[in-house]
Amino acid sequence: MQKGRGRTSRIRRRKHLRSSESRGVNESYKSEFIELKKWLKNRKFEDRNLTPARFPGTGRGLMSRTPLREGQMIISLPESCLLTTETVIRSYLGVYITKWKPRPSPLLALCTFLVSERHAGDRSLWKPYLQILPKTYTCAVCLEPEVVNLLPKVLKAKTEEQRAHVQKLFTSSRDFFSSLQPLFAEPIDSIFSYSALLWAWCTVNTRAVYLRPRKQECLSAEPDTCALAPYLDLLNHSPHVQVKAAFNEKTRCYEIRTASGCRKHEEVFICYGPHDNQRLLLEYGFVSPCNPHACVYVSRDTLVKYLPSTDKQMNKKISILKDHGFIENLTFGWDGPSWRLLTALKLLCLEAEKFPCWKKVLLGEVVSDANEKTSLDVAQKICHHLLEESSAMLQRVSHMKDEKVSLVSQLALVETLWREELKVLQASAETLASVHTTYLASPKRLGSPPVVGVT
Repeated sequence: MQKGRGRTSRIRRRKHLRSSESRGVNESYKSEFIELKKWLKNRKFEDRNLTPARFPGTGRGLMSRTPLREGQMIISLPESCLLTTETVIRSYLGVYITKWKPRPSPLLALCTFLVSERHAGDRSLWKPYLQILPKTYTCAVCLEPEVVNLLPKVLKAKTEEQRAHVQKLFTSSRDFFSSLQPLFAEPIDSIFSYSALLWAWCTVNTRAVYLRPRKQECLSAEPDTCALAPYLDLLNHSPHVQVKAAFNEKTRCYEIRTASGCRKHEEVFICYGPHDNQRLLLEYGFVSPCNPHACVYVSRDTLVKYLPSTDKQMNKKISILKDHGFIENLTFGWDGPSWRLLTALKLLCLEAEKFPCWKKVLLGEVVSDANEKTSLDVAQKICHHLLEESSAMLQRVSHMKDEKVSLVSQLALVETLWREELKVLQASAETLASVHTTYLASPKRLGSPPVVGVT
């Protein structure tokens, strides 16, 4: 037998392949990270657990230098390293913020500081941190309009709403920006442009950690809970890990403990929360493959697409769903239609004589066998409609990638989202088909349908 051909050798090669796929390329030698480490050390922080690295699939992140055990502290970042509204008010911007009326929001204060410090370049005390921040972002609000048009309906609406919010922030803040002109030799409009504010807004939105609400008298009453955490914000998200993260009032440090172990030289992850992929793309600019929280949203138009147009009570039913919060966040997940979606469909499918029982439907009670079956039939039709829509959108994105070379990276992100949604819908379709088969086999058990959609 030739060397390296045995079963043990094959197992060893597979383990090595898995290990090499998860291992990153150490980047601690790069000048920007050397500068950052020196800057952090001057602020009383030195890390012995992690090191900057680049990983396949996730890009830049933090790699374990030693094996990490469950419950171990992986980062304890001193308050002196955090960028908060207190940092901003103590700076040269403080006098301008204090006297401005109406009072600026905490978000505007942070964004203004980021734009100003980035403009300062080498003169900025925060340069070591600023130079490792992304130059551009891939959040949905940053996508080109023609790419936004390729997003799922619900996500597209949220993206346009978010874009309007940022545009309003910029427009309403221009007078405040103008008041800062004495600080700069260049025209203020060339520094505080819309693109500069959008960059700063995305920096705060994607990278800030949560602190307990603070109150600055010179700022508006909006919650002041955000802080930027240099180095710590290099940690990437995984929906499969659990961590404990919070600011420790005793140690005055922002601390993160891992709830699971990690082998040496592997990427260390944190979890931003149980977010679905549409939320991740909207808020953070990426999609998580095999996300257990992935789901596909059903728009209002799609919800009523396969219901009888002759139903005279339809408007009343829609009104009831709206009043009780059942018209939004209706989804298909890995385990089928969500309870909220099924409940909405059951109410919409109520026969005229059963309509007075609508409150029982919202409480999860079974009104009739016919109602149970009809609502599941409609769920199947909606699921198949969304499957066809996902496949069509994937083809459309693929064609656009050939035509719009400059948008390939944005289109690839949208393509990934649609592929993940397609997988979720396929899983939901299988669940619904199984439930339908059970119904056909046991018609007398329609009053006690198999459980689907626990999300």
